[in-house]
Amino acid sequence: MNWQEIFATRMDRMQASEIRELLKLLDQPDIISFAGGIPDPALFPVQAFQEAMTDALSPAQSSAALQYSVSEGFGPLRDWIVDEMAALGVPCTRDNILITSGSQQALDYLGKLMLSPNDTALIGWPTYLGALGAFNAYEPHYDRLIPRGNRSAEDYAKTAKDNGGRVKFAYASVDFANPTGETLDRAARENILDLADTLDIAVIEDSAYQSLRFDGDPIPPMLALEIARKGSINECRTLYCGSFSKTLAPGLRVGWICGAEPVISRLVLMKQAADLHSSTLNQMAINSVARSVFTDHTANLRRVYRLRRDAMLTALKEHMPDGVEWTKPEGGMFVWVTLPKDMDGAALLRHALETQKLAFVPGQAFFADRSGANTLRLAYSLADEAQINEGMKRLGAAIRDLA
Repeated sequence: MNWQEIFATRMDRMQASEIRELLKLLDQPDIISFAGGIPDPALFPVQAFQEAMTDALSPAQSSAALQYSVSEGFGPLRDWIVDEMAALGVPCTRDNILITSGSQQALDYLGKLMLSPNDTALIGWPTYLGALGAFNAYEPHYDRLIPRGNRSAEDYAKTAKDNGGRVKFAYASVDFANPTGETLDRAARENILDLADTLDIAVIEDSAYQSLRFDGDPIPPMLALEIARKGSINECRTLYCGSFSKTLAPGLRVGWICGAEPVISRLVLMKQAADLHSSTLNQMAINSVARSVFTDHTANLRRVYRLRRDAMLTALKEHMPDGVEWTKPEGGMFVWVTLPKDMDGAALLRHALETQKLAFVPGQAFFADRSGANTLRLAYSLADEAQINEGMKRLGAAIRDLA
């Protein structure tokens, strides 16, 4: 049987994640890996989750924990998120929150909700690889979102029309972005909102790392800035995607979308058709752990990851040859490295694995047009300070070899 003739055309746009393949290297003890942008499991609040699961499976709660539930999500958890969003300057109600299976499902749903084939999504250059994976299935074109540039809304609209569709949304990872570690300043966020108003499009605000700020003053989410303009979340076009994966635990797959009720109500229908609802047991556990340890736990994460960020920046300064540049993130998990123009990150990875037992992610995977060959992403969340210094020493040696 020729399955290829039966597959939908969208499957041609769906490729294996280069990062997921690289994660397999973590099982090799002789590899120093900066490839996986994942939290350190040694920092998971295991005891709190053990207690929360035991409580959820107690006679008083087990029926609810193991039963079908509402598609919108576990009510007390949505209430906790409402309070957290209010603290960020986003007053909302439970009806503005949909629980998803991680923020990755949120991105998939939003792509499915808005993109028809040949529509255009405005994205960063580079951007989060998971967003490209989520949106690719709906066969869009991509255009470069330039929040600080002088490109006009009319030019964006004309380019999208020439490609056979219209611009549907702007997607931005706003705080300590994956992959660059960079943060959009307030002016850039306001510019995106201005562009979205002119084009009459949605804004998808990916805030998976919002709680992991080490330095500098917090910047209001775009959704908060838009509410300040328009008075109510239900008048806003920004859809905020949050996650517990980078703060509490990724394995439970709990994230959320916060946005205007008319959008949430349509997403609920999508959730019903896809998987009915996210795991109630997992949501109950997340709710319990968030209420008991979130503030102290995220403070500890910031302390540990800040030390690792500092170690990486120090080691890069010490070991990188001339011609190599890197970002200096104020939080999150990533540093973005730009190599000399004639150097290929994928070739460097092959050489580094063979000669230095070192892994990272070549940057080309994060560009919709597969440019950026001379870039790479380093994740410091899993390595201690000694491993980071040794890893940057090996990276510098591998770069010198190819140079």
